[in-house]
Amino acid sequence: MKTFIKVIEIWIPDKERTQLEFGSGLYGSLTDFKRISEKQRFAYDEGLPGKAWAAGHPIVLSRFEDSYFKRTAAAQKAGLTCGIAMPIFSGDFLLAIVVFLCGDDREQAGAIEVWCNEPAAPETLHVLDGYYGSLGQFEALSRQIRLAKGQGIPGMAWEAGMPVLTEDIGLAAGFPRAEEAQKSGVATGLGIPFIHGDEQVYAITFLSANATPLAKRIQIWVPDPERGQLVCRQSYSKNSNNLAEIFETLTVDKGAGALGRAWLTGMPSISGNQEEVYNVELDDLSSMLAIPVIEQGRLKAIVTFLF
Repeated sequence: MKTFIKVIEIWIPDKERTQLEFGSGLYGSLTDFKRISEKQRFAYDEGLPGKAWAAGHPIVLSRFEDSYFKRTAAAQKAGLTCGIAMPIFSGDFLLAIVVFLCGDDREQAGAIEVWCNEPAAPETLHVLDGYYGSLGQFEALSRQIRLAKGQGIPGMAWEAGMPVLTEDIGLAAGFPRAEEAQKSGVATGLGIPFIHGDEQVYAITFLSANATPLAKRIQIWVPDPERGQLVCRQSYSKNSNNLAEIFETLTVDKGAGALGRAWLTGMPSISGNQEEVYNVELDDLSSMLAIPVIEQGRLKAIVTFLF
Protein backbone atom coordinates (compact mmCIF):
# COMPACT_ATOMS: atom_id res chain seq x y z
CA MET A 1 0.00 0.00 0.00
CA LYS A 2 1.26 3.46 -0.90
CA THR A 3 1.40 6.06 1.83
CA PHE A 4 1.59 9.81 1.31
CA ILE A 5 4.64 10.20 3.59
CA LYS A 6 7.68 8.35 2.25
CA VAL A 7 10.37 9.05 4.88
CA ILE A 8 10.23 9.97 8.58
CA GLU A 9 13.28 11.06 10.58
CA ILE A 10 13.94 12.08 14.17
CA TRP A 11 16.86 14.42 14.84
CA ILE A 12 18.05 14.99 18.41
CA PRO A 13 20.55 17.36 20.08
CA ASP A 14 24.02 15.91 20.56
CA LYS A 15 25.70 15.69 23.98
CA GLU A 16 26.76 19.34 23.84
CA ARG A 17 23.24 20.29 22.61
CA THR A 18 24.76 22.54 19.95
CA GLN A 19 24.11 20.32 16.91
CA LEU A 20 21.49 17.86 15.75
CA GLU A 21 22.41 14.26 15.10
CA PHE A 22 20.47 11.36 13.62
CA GLY A 23 18.19 9.66 16.12
CA SER A 24 16.09 7.20 14.12
CA GLY A 25 14.14 6.96 10.89
CA LEU A 26 11.72 5.09 8.65
CA TYR A 27 12.95 4.90 5.04
CA GLY A 28 11.19 1.92 3.50
CA SER A 29 13.17 0.79 0.48
CA LEU A 30 15.26 4.01 0.28
CA THR A 31 18.36 2.42 1.76
CA ASP A 32 20.87 4.65 -0.04
CA PHE A 33 19.17 7.80 1.25
CA LYS A 34 19.08 6.29 4.73
CA ARG A 35 22.81 5.54 4.64
CA ILE A 36 23.62 9.14 3.66
CA SER A 37 21.21 10.62 6.21
CA GLU A 38 22.56 8.66 9.17
CA LYS A 39 25.92 10.41 8.77
CA GLN A 40 24.50 13.95 8.74
CA ARG A 41 24.72 16.56 11.47
CA PHE A 42 22.99 19.95 11.51
CA ALA A 43 23.99 23.09 13.35
CA TYR A 44 21.44 25.59 14.64
CA ASP A 45 19.72 27.20 11.60
CA GLU A 46 21.38 24.72 9.19
CA GLY A 47 19.47 22.42 6.85
CA LEU A 48 15.80 21.59 7.29
CA PRO A 49 16.06 20.32 10.91
CA GLY A 50 18.30 23.25 11.95
CA LYS A 51 15.98 25.79 10.32
CA ALA A 52 12.99 24.42 12.28
CA TRP A 53 15.07 24.61 15.47
CA ALA A 54 15.91 28.27 14.79
CA ALA A 55 12.39 29.19 13.66
CA GLY A 56 10.85 27.64 16.76
CA HIS A 57 7.84 26.32 14.86
CA PRO A 58 6.98 23.80 12.10
CA ILE A 59 8.22 24.70 8.62
CA VAL A 60 7.61 23.38 5.11
CA LEU A 61 10.22 23.25 2.38
CA SER A 62 8.19 22.72 -0.79
CA ARG A 63 11.20 22.26 -3.10
CA PHE A 64 14.79 21.22 -2.49
CA GLU A 65 16.50 22.76 -5.53
CA ASP A 66 18.41 25.99 -4.77
CA SER A 67 17.39 25.78 -1.11
CA TYR A 68 19.09 25.23 2.24
CA PHE A 69 18.35 21.48 2.08
CA LYS A 70 21.68 19.64 2.47
CA ARG A 71 20.83 16.31 0.81
CA THR A 72 19.31 17.54 -2.45
CA ALA A 73 21.15 15.20 -4.83
CA ALA A 74 20.40 12.13 -2.71
CA ALA A 75 16.78 13.20 -2.27
CA GLN A 76 16.31 13.68 -6.02
CA LYS A 77 17.75 10.23 -6.66
CA ALA A 78 15.31 8.80 -4.10
CA GLY A 79 12.34 10.61 -5.66
CA LEU A 80 11.83 12.96 -2.70
CA THR A 81 10.82 16.53 -3.43
CA CYS A 82 9.65 18.25 -0.24
CA GLY A 83 10.11 18.20 3.50
CA ILE A 84 8.27 19.25 6.63
CA ALA A 85 10.06 19.70 9.96
CA MET A 86 8.24 19.75 13.30
CA PRO A 87 10.22 20.74 16.41
CA ILE A 88 9.33 19.36 19.84
CA PHE A 89 10.09 21.80 22.67
CA SER A 90 9.80 21.71 26.43
CA GLY A 91 9.71 25.39 27.26
CA ASP A 92 12.62 27.08 25.51
CA PHE A 93 14.61 23.87 25.14
CA LEU A 94 14.54 21.65 22.08
CA LEU A 95 13.92 17.96 22.61
CA ALA A 96 13.89 16.76 18.98
CA ILE A 97 12.91 17.54 15.39
CA VAL A 98 10.56 15.25 13.45
CA VAL A 99 11.06 15.46 9.67
CA PHE A 100 8.57 14.15 7.10
CA LEU A 101 9.73 13.77 3.48
CA CYS A 102 7.30 13.30 0.58
CA GLY A 103 7.65 12.53 -3.12
CA ASP A 104 6.04 14.16 -6.13
CA ASP A 105 3.81 11.36 -7.36
CA ARG A 106 0.85 12.39 -9.51
CA GLU A 107 -1.06 9.42 -8.12
CA GLN A 108 -0.62 10.61 -4.55
CA ALA A 109 -3.43 12.77 -3.21
CA GLY A 110 -2.68 14.64 -0.02
CA ALA A 111 -1.24 17.71 1.61
CA ILE A 112 0.74 18.85 4.62
CA GLU A 113 0.19 22.42 5.79
CA VAL A 114 1.46 24.80 8.46
CA TRP A 115 -1.13 27.36 9.60
CA CYS A 116 -0.45 30.38 11.80
CA ASN A 117 -1.89 33.69 12.93
CA GLU A 118 -0.15 37.05 12.65
CA PRO A 119 -0.11 40.30 14.69
CA ALA A 120 -2.34 42.09 12.19
CA ALA A 121 -4.98 39.34 12.40
CA PRO A 122 -4.41 37.38 15.63
CA GLU A 123 -7.91 35.83 15.64
CA THR A 124 -7.55 33.96 12.35
CA LEU A 125 -5.20 31.38 10.87
CA HIS A 126 -3.76 31.39 7.35
CA VAL A 127 -1.48 28.99 5.47
CA LEU A 128 2.13 29.86 6.24
CA ASP A 129 3.30 27.21 3.78
CA GLY A 130 2.36 23.78 2.58
CA TYR A 131 2.97 20.88 0.24
CA TYR A 132 -0.03 19.83 -1.87
CA GLY A 133 1.38 17.45 -4.47
CA SER A 134 -1.09 17.27 -7.36
CA LEU A 135 -3.88 19.15 -5.53
CA GLY A 136 -3.58 22.45 -7.39
CA GLN A 137 -7.17 23.65 -6.93
CA PHE A 138 -7.23 22.61 -3.29
CA GLU A 139 -3.96 24.49 -2.74
CA ALA A 140 -5.28 27.67 -4.39
CA LEU A 141 -8.35 27.66 -2.15
CA SER A 142 -6.35 26.87 0.99
CA ARG A 143 -3.93 29.76 0.48
CA GLN A 144 -6.83 32.20 0.12
CA ILE A 145 -9.02 31.39 3.10
CA ARG A 146 -8.73 32.45 6.74
CA LEU A 147 -9.92 30.24 9.59
CA ALA A 148 -11.20 31.42 12.96
CA LYS A 149 -10.70 29.50 16.20
CA GLY A 150 -12.80 26.34 16.02
CA GLN A 151 -13.18 26.50 12.23
CA GLY A 152 -11.79 23.71 10.08
CA ILE A 153 -9.19 21.23 11.29
CA PRO A 154 -6.52 23.88 12.10
CA GLY A 155 -9.04 26.03 13.96
CA MET A 156 -10.41 23.03 15.87
CA ALA A 157 -6.89 22.04 16.95
CA TRP A 158 -6.26 25.65 18.03
CA GLU A 159 -9.49 25.85 20.05
CA ALA A 160 -9.00 22.48 21.77
CA GLY A 161 -5.24 22.81 22.20
CA MET A 162 -5.26 19.13 21.23
CA PRO A 163 -4.75 16.97 18.14
CA VAL A 164 -7.88 16.56 16.01
CA LEU A 165 -8.61 13.60 13.72
CA THR A 166 -11.41 13.83 11.14
CA GLU A 167 -12.56 11.24 8.62
CA ASP A 168 -14.72 11.89 5.54
CA ILE A 169 -13.72 15.55 5.34
CA GLY A 170 -15.82 16.05 2.24
CA LEU A 171 -18.93 15.24 4.28
CA ALA A 172 -17.85 16.93 7.52
CA ALA A 173 -20.11 19.69 8.77
CA GLY A 174 -18.36 23.01 9.19
CA PHE A 175 -15.29 22.11 7.16
CA PRO A 176 -14.73 25.20 4.96
CA ARG A 177 -12.98 23.23 2.22
CA ALA A 178 -15.37 20.25 2.19
CA GLU A 179 -16.53 20.67 -1.41
CA GLU A 180 -13.02 21.03 -2.82
CA ALA A 181 -11.78 18.18 -0.62
CA GLN A 182 -14.46 15.91 -2.04
CA LYS A 183 -13.52 16.89 -5.61
CA SER A 184 -9.83 16.31 -4.89
CA GLY A 185 -10.32 12.97 -3.13
CA VAL A 186 -9.06 14.25 0.23
CA ALA A 187 -10.74 12.14 2.90
CA THR A 188 -8.84 12.10 6.20
CA GLY A 189 -7.43 15.02 8.16
CA LEU A 190 -5.19 15.26 11.21
CA GLY A 191 -4.46 18.57 12.92
CA ILE A 192 -1.75 19.01 15.56
CA PRO A 193 -1.47 22.30 17.45
CA PHE A 194 2.01 23.67 18.01
CA ILE A 195 1.91 25.25 21.44
CA HIS A 196 5.04 27.34 22.05
CA GLY A 197 4.39 30.74 23.57
CA ASP A 198 1.22 32.60 24.47
CA GLU A 199 0.17 34.69 21.47
CA GLN A 200 1.66 33.05 18.38
CA VAL A 201 -0.40 30.09 17.18
CA TYR A 202 0.68 27.36 14.76
CA ALA A 203 -1.08 24.19 13.62
CA ILE A 204 0.23 21.50 11.30
CA THR A 205 -2.34 19.58 9.25
CA PHE A 206 -2.01 16.29 7.39
CA LEU A 207 -4.63 15.60 4.70
CA SER A 208 -4.76 12.39 2.68
CA ALA A 209 -6.91 10.35 0.33
CA ASN A 210 -8.12 6.83 1.04
CA ALA A 211 -5.95 5.46 -1.77
CA THR A 212 -2.77 7.01 -0.31
CA PRO A 213 -3.29 7.33 3.46
CA LEU A 214 -0.81 8.98 5.77
CA ALA A 215 -0.36 5.65 7.55
CA LYS A 216 -2.18 2.35 8.01
CA ARG A 217 -3.42 3.56 11.37
CA ILE A 218 -3.41 6.91 13.20
CA GLN A 219 -4.25 7.27 16.89
CA ILE A 220 -4.50 10.01 19.49
CA TRP A 221 -3.60 8.94 23.03
CA VAL A 222 -4.21 11.08 26.13
CA PRO A 223 -3.49 10.72 29.86
CA ASP A 224 -6.50 9.63 31.90
CA PRO A 225 -7.93 12.11 34.46
CA GLU A 226 -5.60 10.80 37.17
CA ARG A 227 -2.63 11.00 34.74
CA GLY A 228 -1.79 7.44 35.64
CA GLN A 229 -2.23 5.81 32.22
CA LEU A 230 -2.62 6.62 28.55
CA VAL A 231 -5.91 5.82 26.84
CA CYS A 232 -6.80 5.88 23.14
CA ARG A 233 -9.08 8.85 22.45
CA GLN A 234 -9.39 8.61 18.63
CA SER A 235 -8.31 6.13 15.99
CA TYR A 236 -8.28 5.92 12.20
CA SER A 237 -7.63 2.71 10.29
CA LYS A 238 -7.11 2.15 6.59
CA ASN A 239 -8.61 -1.31 7.04
CA SER A 240 -11.77 -1.78 9.07
CA ASN A 241 -11.36 -4.64 11.54
CA ASN A 242 -11.83 -5.42 15.22
CA LEU A 243 -8.52 -3.83 16.21
CA ALA A 244 -10.34 -0.54 16.92
CA GLU A 245 -12.25 -2.29 19.72
CA ILE A 246 -9.00 -3.67 21.10
CA PHE A 247 -7.40 -0.24 21.20
CA GLU A 248 -10.39 1.24 23.03
CA THR A 249 -9.76 -1.16 25.91
CA LEU A 250 -5.97 -0.73 26.08
CA THR A 251 -4.19 1.39 28.65
CA VAL A 252 -0.48 2.23 28.72
CA ASP A 253 1.54 2.92 31.87
CA LYS A 254 4.12 5.70 31.95
CA GLY A 255 7.48 4.30 30.85
CA ALA A 256 6.01 1.05 29.48
CA GLY A 257 6.82 0.31 25.83
CA ALA A 258 7.30 2.89 23.12
CA LEU A 259 4.19 4.91 24.02
CA GLY A 260 4.94 4.95 27.72
CA ARG A 261 8.51 6.07 27.06
CA ALA A 262 7.29 8.94 24.89
CA TRP A 263 5.19 10.06 27.87
CA LEU A 264 8.04 9.58 30.34
CA THR A 265 10.67 11.42 28.28
CA GLY A 266 8.65 13.81 26.11
CA MET A 267 10.69 12.55 23.15
CA PRO A 268 9.24 11.42 19.81
CA SER A 269 10.15 7.86 18.98
CA ILE A 270 10.11 5.29 16.21
CA SER A 271 9.60 1.66 17.16
CA GLY A 272 9.66 -1.47 15.06
CA ASN A 273 8.93 -3.98 17.79
CA GLN A 274 5.25 -4.94 17.94
CA GLU A 275 5.50 -6.47 21.40
CA GLU A 276 7.14 -3.27 22.61
CA VAL A 277 4.31 -1.11 21.27
CA TYR A 278 1.10 -2.68 22.54
CA ASN A 279 1.65 -6.29 23.60
CA VAL A 280 -1.18 -7.40 21.30
CA GLU A 281 -1.21 -9.04 17.88
CA LEU A 282 -1.31 -6.18 15.34
CA ASP A 283 -1.75 -7.98 11.99
CA ASP A 284 0.80 -6.53 9.54
CA LEU A 285 1.72 -3.33 11.40
CA SER A 286 5.49 -3.29 11.66
CA SER A 287 6.55 0.17 12.89
CA MET A 288 5.24 3.19 14.74
CA LEU A 289 6.01 6.89 15.05
CA ALA A 290 4.94 8.53 18.33
CA ILE A 291 4.82 12.34 18.55
CA PRO A 292 4.19 13.94 21.97
CA VAL A 293 2.18 17.17 22.17
CA ILE A 294 3.56 19.21 25.08
CA GLU A 295 2.28 22.42 26.65
CA GLN A 296 4.15 24.18 29.46
CA GLY A 297 6.21 21.08 30.14
CA ARG A 298 3.21 18.73 30.48
CA LEU A 299 2.10 16.05 28.06
CA LYS A 300 -1.32 16.74 26.53
CA ALA A 301 -1.44 13.92 23.99
CA ILE A 302 0.59 11.51 21.88
CA VAL A 303 -0.14 11.11 18.17
CA THR A 304 0.89 7.78 16.66
CA PHE A 305 1.35 6.79 13.02
CA LEU A 306 1.45 3.02 12.44
CA PHE A 307 2.85 1.55 9.23
